[in-house]
Amino acid sequence: MAEANVVRNLLLYCRPGFEDDCALEIASLSGRFGTGRVDRAIIGSGFVVFSFDNPRSAFDCARNLPFASVTFARQIIAAFGDVAGLSAGNRVQPVVDAIAGCGMVFSDYFLETADTNEAKQLSPLCRNLVGPFEKALSEKGLLTAPNAEISADSKRLHIFFATTNHAIPGIVFVNNSSPWPMGIPRLRFPAGAPSRSALKLEEAVNAFMTPAQADQNLRPGLDAVDLGASPGGWSWFLASRGLRVTAVDNGRMDKRVLASGLVNHVRGDAFTFSPGKPVRLMVCDVVEQPSRIAKLAAQWIGRKWCNIAVFNLKLPMKKRYPEIMHCKEIISQEIKRFGASYELAVKHLYHDREEVTGFLRCTTRSR
Repeated sequence: MAEANVVRNLLLYCRPGFEDDCALEIASLSGRFGTGRVDRAIIGSGFVVFSFDNPRSAFDCARNLPFASVTFARQIIAAFGDVAGLSAGNRVQPVVDAIAGCGMVFSDYFLETADTNEAKQLSPLCRNLVGPFEKALSEKGLLTAPNAEISADSKRLHIFFATTNHAIPGIVFVNNSSPWPMGIPRLRFPAGAPSRSALKLEEAVNAFMTPAQADQNLRPGLDAVDLGASPGGWSWFLASRGLRVTAVDNGRMDKRVLASGLVNHVRGDAFTFSPGKPVRLMVCDVVEQPSRIAKLAAQWIGRKWCNIAVFNLKLPMKKRYPEIMHCKEIISQEIKRFGASYELAVKHLYHDREEVTGFLRCTTRSR
């Protein structure tokens, strides 16, 4: 495949400060595509560069490594260029020329920077270049028709500005990537929400469910349990979708949450509470050792108390990726005791801080 030969390496976006975790994870997951190494993982930069011995391996990895299986990378881009020395009066054409040489056509394109305070200064530049890039890409025949059907091989162009005079173009496969520029959803803080944690659960729903799945699992009239609910951001979000919520916490709930009439506050402990009857969804944002939360979520699934569990794992400052792998093993072993099968994804969401969000869904049962 000729187009695979122009790819040089992987460019991965991540939260600033988590570059080492992102690098460790991609090094661990990429082995089945070929041997490689981390070229750049500067703390605070917001991105990682990973190179393979065989350039085709980077293309195959970007195409076939399930994006849902990766925790720390917000986007994984197969980079095929490194255009430095751009001048203020001619930033577009050298980058478009490099893109034209790749032999690919794209369904869409993003102009992006890293998620750092320094890189935010490049955002106005990217906005100003949208029009010129669209014109130049269209003239070169590098963009498909706006209403073209998205297929498994549809590719989106990403142009990453590391500095004002340095751009890195690359691709993602649309069906195996984050749909948002920079891998960051743009969510507005909803009026009436008691805390910003509501955005965290909203992002989790967007990240882990398709719109159709969200409509199915968060439809009015379904039951949910919120463990560690106070002050009520997650309960508020679920109630705003029409779910009946049992909010479990010894702390106080915000009056605005209870005013909906859909939230029942139960003073109790997350680790001893049982729902009495199965619910569609359990959510948990308890500050506790991640291994205990992982076991708790697995037990809710294994005991058929819920179909889906969404939970946060508060990570240690060091060995964050090994801790996640440890929690995955706990979940595997715990659910195995109940004879259940499951799907698990763990993501470091934009609205997470020193934590990651897990999504655990029951599939079928062996007995």
